[in-house]
Amino acid sequence: MSHGKALACAIRAAKAAGGLMLKNRWSQKKINSETKHDIKLELDVRSQKTIEKILRKEFPRIPVLGEEGFTGDIKEQTRWVVDPIDGTVNFAHGIPHSCVSIALQENGQSVAGVVYDPFVNELFTAVRGQRAKLNGRPISVSKRDKLEQAIVSLGFAKNMFTMEQMLPTMTKLVNSARKIRIMGSAALAAVYVAAGRTDVYLEYGVRLWDIAAGGLIIECAGGEFWNRPVEGEHAYHVIANNGLLRRELEKITG
Repeated sequence: MSHGKALACAIRAAKAAGGLMLKNRWSQKKINSETKHDIKLELDVRSQKTIEKILRKEFPRIPVLGEEGFTGDIKEQTRWVVDPIDGTVNFAHGIPHSCVSIALQENGQSVAGVVYDPFVNELFTAVRGQRAKLNGRPISVSKRDKLEQAIVSLGFAKNMFTMEQMLPTMTKLVNSARKIRIMGSAALAAVYVAAGRTDVYLEYGVRLWDIAAGGLIIECAGGEFWNRPVEGEHAYHVIANNGLLRRELEKITG
């Protein structure tokens, strides 16, 4: 399969889903379910169906693993991994910081990825082995090599266990980094590292569809993206940085 052709299809799907987000930005949000730390919208489901329709029209044999369910056999060597709205809580509350994330994986490794933020019309893309791009222009991670100069993005997953793991790390980083940012979208946190806007992204218990595309984009921008599976299906501990801060981060995160 041509990864370039797959990327072009993923871009079309991401922009279609992003269009739905913009169209429904100011409308009353229909909530399918909500928990203490999360919200599921009817639009999440509709957005994923829109993405699936576009992907499977061009690649009918490739299964889709998404936050809102899956189609086909997701244990196949090749699969799509989709988050139709990453940052749903932000979106539901009218905070314009959420996105669409789509990755193509082969043998568990992302080989093409798209993260689209419709609110600022920013399209982050990557194909493994090529330079990551933002709206068609190459991007690179930052050159900051001291944690005291770094901006660190943190994510807090949905359960108390992962929050309790992150809080001690956050306390250490508050005293070590220049600034901490908690903005509510894992995919955007990743691509902001890729673009050099931030220098580090950490999250415990994040789901695969949140970071499958963003992790590839970081690597293709010259950064480091480590993810370790944890208990729970498709869940990971993530440590991403510009490639210059590993030693300082290891001292803090263990």
